[in-house]
Amino acid sequence: MEKTKTYESEISIEERLRALYKLQKVDSEIDKIKTLRGELPLEVQDLEDEIAGLETRLGNLREEVVNFEKAVLKKKNEIAESEALIKKYEEQQKNVRNNREFDSLTKEIEFQNLEIELANKRIKEFTAQIDEKKVLIAESEATLAERKNDLDHKKAELDEIISDTQKEEENLYNKSEKIQSVIEERLLTAYKRIRANARNGLAVVSIQRDACGGCFNQIPPQRQLDIKSRKKIIVCEYCGRILVDDEIVKETDI
Repeated sequence: MEKTKTYESEISIEERLRALYKLQKVDSEIDKIKTLRGELPLEVQDLEDEIAGLETRLGNLREEVVNFEKAVLKKKNEIAESEALIKKYEEQQKNVRNNREFDSLTKEIEFQNLEIELANKRIKEFTAQIDEKKVLIAESEATLAERKNDLDHKKAELDEIISDTQKEEENLYNKSEKIQSVIEERLLTAYKRIRANARNGLAVVSIQRDACGGCFNQIPPQRQLDIKSRKKIIVCEYCGRILVDDEIVKETDI
């Protein structure tokens, strides 16, 4: 027969409170491991994103340099063609039959000289762009090298922490799942909701010096007696956390 989850009627209020507090202790230990990692996972992700962006930028800059270099080469070829035409027209001028042909060739020579002047101007502009892009490439490469170095250190730090805590974390997650399997769905949902909204992740707390261990507001004596009786699940009227008595705290071990 398939094993089913324990029914609510089979678990007393006291057992539910013990299970909830035990679950809180386990989940708090998991939180400590996550706190130990701190912002490292986010820092690693941010560095990876930044590196990807820098590599894309470098690729674009290098492509622009190649395109400008091609443009420079094209203009140099155009200059060579114009110079060849000028030489050709100058040779033709030596054999003209009239002034009209001479003037026509002179205009062609002037036009080709203008083309050479314009091409040289464009080459100067393209060269300036190439120099500018190369400066940006050098800066981006330096930044990329720094970021990759930072990433290596962050990854090594994170991997070390994960390596040191992985087995413990896996055991804690297994314990958490096992405890959750005996807590009714409605109560478990409430626990997770309270825990998600609590700044310190505490959904189940004990009475400390006559006050709630979560928000530190005073708990009336009669309510403290009700909590110790373990006849019903009681929550703090100020913060909504589930309250347990000190004996449950002392008797609960993970």
